Amino acid sequence: MRNYDIVVIGGGPAGLAAARSAYENGCHSVLLIERDTKLGGILNQCIHNGFGLAHFGEELTGPEYAHRAIEEMRETASDVDILLDTFVMEITPDKTIYAMNKEDGYFEISAKAIILAMGCREKARGALAIPGTRPAGVMTAGLAQHYVNIDGYMVGRKVVILGSGDIGLIMARRMVLEGAKVLACIEIAPQPGGLARNITQCLEDYGIPLYLRQTVTAIHGKERLTGITVSEVDENYAPIPGTEREIECDTLLLSCGLIPENELSRKAGLAIDPKTGGPFASQSLETSVPGIFACGNVLHVHDLADNVTKESIEAGKAAALFVSGQTASTAQEALEHPKEFPRKVVKPADDSNSGSHSMIDNDAEFAARRMTCIICPRGCQLSVVLSDPPVVSGNSCPRGEEYAIAEVTHPMRTLTTTIRIRKDDGTLSRISVKSKGEIPKEELFELAEKIHHTIIDAPVKVGDEVIAGVIATSAI
Repeated sequence: MRNYDIVVIGGGPAGLAAARSAYENGCHSVLLIERDTKLGGILNQCIHNGFGLAHFGEELTGPEYAHRAIEEMRETASDVDILLDTFVMEITPDKTIYAMNKEDGYFEISAKAIILAMGCREKARGALAIPGTRPAGVMTAGLAQHYVNIDGYMVGRKVVILGSGDIGLIMARRMVLEGAKVLACIEIAPQPGGLARNITQCLEDYGIPLYLRQTVTAIHGKERLTGITVSEVDENYAPIPGTEREIECDTLLLSCGLIPENELSRKAGLAIDPKTGGPFASQSLETSVPGIFACGNVLHVHDLADNVTKESIEAGKAAALFVSGQTASTAQEALEHPKEFPRKVVKPADDSNSGSHSMIDNDAEFAARRMTCIICPRGCQLSVVLSDPPVVSGNSCPRGEEYAIAEVTHPMRTLTTTIRIRKDDGTLSRISVKSKGEIPKEELFELAEKIHHTIIDAPVKVGDEVIAGVIATSAI
């Protein structure tokens, strides 16, 4: 049996931050277990930007954020042991871990403390109870993201998104840039579920309609999806008879919420909070079992990876204190006084069935354009009087004013996509890339098409300029 002071399960942003923090707080017997073949977790397939503003002070793509987090750990906690391609089968209340991989087979690990950082998973079709057949072409948005961004497979040509979560919104844009037609985004709630900046960048920029208070009530097709039935819903989210309409499509992507990944937590006997779907946790992020801590999306679903990192640093420190005997936290505290987590606040939508977030107001003196700022996830609601010079209100920082003026004069965007790369053995793979800076919005498709028809040669490092104006955000 292998013995460690702290074992971290999960090598995404939560696990990387927790392992580094535990090491930096004096615990040098740390093992990090990841079931994938490389570290980074879900960040590796999240090739879009919007990460890192809080933790690294600049906007990064998911692979860039993962690369920075891995480099942070290598620089300050290089002695952390790492097991990749290793699947944890079970953990017990006495902190014994049962795992397996190709090299070692089935083996046991004993730990003084465990940090759970397994992340979350998407709600699949079974959880949504949509009636109909089971054709190909119905999948979660995250699975489609993996197929397109990692494997290089095109999942469909005529696409509908069910749910307006951030992954679904981002995949709407991604599918358009890959040449698909995204027919609609359908949301059962009276307001969109994703960040305001993603509504603007991923739907409005590409003319994709957002239909609120509607849902999919039937799926059609035998071998391959041929279409769906969409119905309006009442205040209790029940379909309204007589409102059905058909949409012909070959792909339905489900973006209907995330669930903390807690099968291991339940096997270990941890008390689960029904509000979050994750374990009850004390102020020090200790669960109801002494010495088992939880952080990141396994504890509760976060909006930002930066917040996952911040919380996981706390968990790593708490676990190190527990091992050293300095912690005053008790397992019972997790049940009696559980840690409260911030709730996502969504502004009410209007009565329209279309989720437009940008419009023109006309009055006797001026025309004003209202828009959502996409500079940061705060999503300030801006108003721009179209005078000379334009007058901006509603912004909470100077960058918001700069964005608003640029948006009405010469809108700019950053392109994120993937490019084919020829490895040393002659096989083709993919890495993520982005435009070197912001480019005019009207040039997005031209640059995407150029990248789509380009093959580069390995090796490539993060930050390399692979073609003029395009830099690598992952490596091979």
